[in-house]
Amino acid sequence: MTAVEQVHELRKPGDTDAVTFSWADPAAGLYGLARVATGLSAEGAEQPSALAVLFSGREPLGAVAVAGDQAPEAVTASVEEPLRRWTVRGAGELAFDLEFAATTPSAELGGRDKAAKAGGLQGYEQVCRVSGTVRVEGRSRTVNGLGQRGHAWGNPDWDRIALTRTVGAWFDDGSGFVIGAVRPEGAPSHADEAIWAAALDGERARIVDDARLSTTTDEAGRQIRAGLELWVGKDDDYPLRGTGEVVAGSTLELGALRLDVAFFRWHVDGRAGTGHYDVIRHA
Repeated sequence: MTAVEQVHELRKPGDTDAVTFSWADPAAGLYGLARVATGLSAEGAEQPSALAVLFSGREPLGAVAVAGDQAPEAVTASVEEPLRRWTVRGAGELAFDLEFAATTPSAELGGRDKAAKAGGLQGYEQVCRVSGTVRVEGRSRTVNGLGQRGHAWGNPDWDRIALTRTVGAWFDDGSGFVIGAVRPEGAPSHADEAIWAAALDGERARIVDDARLSTTTDEAGRQIRAGLELWVGKDDDYPLRGTGEVVAGSTLELGALRLDVAFFRWHVDGRAGTGHYDVIRHA
């Protein structure tokens, strides 16, 4: 296993290492997110955690968020081939068995990037093809779709962070865009966020020179529509522009934090795709 795929050493309280899987099969109307993480508690003990949420159409099938000894029983993930292929499985009420196969190289968020400094996390993202099964109302259903796998590590300081955003747009040819944004505590708007983005295809991952994201929310602050503008190269004559709208979404309470999970239908420069738009903020 390459070093980047290994769980990073946890040295001080608050350190965390997390792997997140998001996926969508619009033809089957199935969507989901799963995350496994290891963190270091204030007492210096390693603590695993796991969460998952699944949707059939617009309706959530259920959600789970656990920490401690129950976490490995709820969601497990394994590296089958470093940076190429992984499996993620859920047990109990949310049963799923999925394989993620990378269609792109990894887009790296380095520790010196503004978004990494603001959020306290660095890592990488890849677009994937996703296959397997999900248990829906007692029946196994086949998944054949697209998704995203992200690996992040660091020590986020939520006294200084108002919210974080993770966005992905995935297309049938295996290419896509990924975006991460961090709003500092006290900042009033999108314009004040540190943002990072990458354009990925089968041959390369290009860090976007200038990325802009706008969002429309409902009364509860949940994302329902979004617009993006991506100047991929510094000398580009015009940006890639896109819009997206929610097709499924839910909220998970994670103690002091709240996770708004949403799956989007995207339209970017004449191409239709699917993807996700997740927000973590103070509860």
